[in-house]
Amino acid sequence: MANGETITITKAEYQELLGYKSRVAVISHELAQLKRMVFGAKSERFIASLDPGQLTLFEQPAEEAPAQGEEEQISYKRKKPQGDKKQPLRAELPAHLPRKQEVIEPGDLPEGAKKIGEAVSEILEYQPANIYVRQIIRPKYIVEANDEQTQIAIGAMPTLPIPKGNAGAGMLAHLLISKFVDHLPFYRQVQMLKRDGITIAESTISGWFNGACRLLEPLYDALMRQLLMQDYLMVDETPLPVLTKDKPGATHKGYHWVYYSPIKRLVLFDYRKSRGRDGPNTMLEHYQGYLQTDGYAAYENLNNQQNITLLACMAHARRYFDKARDNDPTRAEKALNYFQQLYAIEQKARERELDPEPIKVLREEEAMPILKQMEDWFKEDITQVLPQSAIGKAFAYNLKLWNRLKRYVEDGRLHIDNNPVENSIRPVALGRKNYLFAGSHDAAHKAAMIYSLLATCKINGVEPFNWLKETLSIIPDHPANKLHELLPGQ
Repeated sequence: MANGETITITKAEYQELLGYKSRVAVISHELAQLKRMVFGAKSERFIASLDPGQLTLFEQPAEEAPAQGEEEQISYKRKKPQGDKKQPLRAELPAHLPRKQEVIEPGDLPEGAKKIGEAVSEILEYQPANIYVRQIIRPKYIVEANDEQTQIAIGAMPTLPIPKGNAGAGMLAHLLISKFVDHLPFYRQVQMLKRDGITIAESTISGWFNGACRLLEPLYDALMRQLLMQDYLMVDETPLPVLTKDKPGATHKGYHWVYYSPIKRLVLFDYRKSRGRDGPNTMLEHYQGYLQTDGYAAYENLNNQQNITLLACMAHARRYFDKARDNDPTRAEKALNYFQQLYAIEQKARERELDPEPIKVLREEEAMPILKQMEDWFKEDITQVLPQSAIGKAFAYNLKLWNRLKRYVEDGRLHIDNNPVENSIRPVALGRKNYLFAGSHDAAHKAAMIYSLLATCKINGVEPFNWLKETLSIIPDHPANKLHELLPGQ
């Protein structure tokens, strides 16, 4: 204190002051996060700060700036560039697009002129989708039998996706792709069709959607069986507002639980009415193998826990330190440097296109020492930070899940994080902004089926429209025990 003055406080008052300090740190962190959400960049990109005295590899040391106040005049001559400025190169139009030729002859061409070449300009054009009516004509014939009876012969009707319906496989595929890939609700598609002079009631399109879902449900079940046969899964969940009779004027908060098999590249959406443990309990009742998740407690103490080995997500762990950069920049940047080194090792493995066994060896040699340093540092510094501060929460989260976080080094097939399953969830988030909610729990379940199949298309690089059109055409006659052959990428 000033003038050497000393103030004595009780232990209780000291604890109260620490509590105030902790609450101030929490509120300051929340304010910084709010400002970042409103005004700042959402990117979590981290560039490590360099030692001021250390030179970078390709940069020369900067010359000392002239003393303040000094002035100098610089003059020089340069040659004016000759010719016109080069035009930017235009990318060639795709070769697979059909070409419609339009020949323009010069006017008043004199007789006897000889053609010496031609100038070809390519312009990208667009015309509305080609919607047409497929007429199936089956001539009828009278066939006289030997017993003087007559019979009528007519060709067999081809199998249609919706029996007695008037929507073909291509139309159904277009409607589903437009909604679940391009995020266009059905009412918007109705308006777009009206502009082409085609009036279809939204209730009719909803009926077509239900019919397509009934047809695809066995394929969804086959996808689920194939996925649960694997011994390594990632899982995450995302909310979905749902209209229900129980909440008139409001929405129920349901959830899509998303399971992903990195080895078979299969994605499964499972709709549940809540975020409780019931979802994974039912889905993973007979599962055996690795399960990679975030830190959500619902994945712990499952009924089948003895057969499940949990892994955590390094990206989620890193995110806590990224959020703590305003709270404790020094510790946060040190942690982010560690994570950066771990991800550099994974990048090295991808660039070398290593198989699982060499990846395991690489991680044991390079990642394990870094993980040991991180663990020791976490345990040492957690006692030096406020528990409720952003940096304190980051340390606590990582230490709580540390055994799961470092478990990825055990097997070269395992990933350092579950980012692939988070990427699969993105279409749902985009869709929510357009169609806002599902009309019922049944509609949410059907949406989960379509999202599963189309997300599996995406992760396997399969063009979704052609796959869905072909699948809707052949699935009515396809053997039930071979439905897995129709799955994208299989």
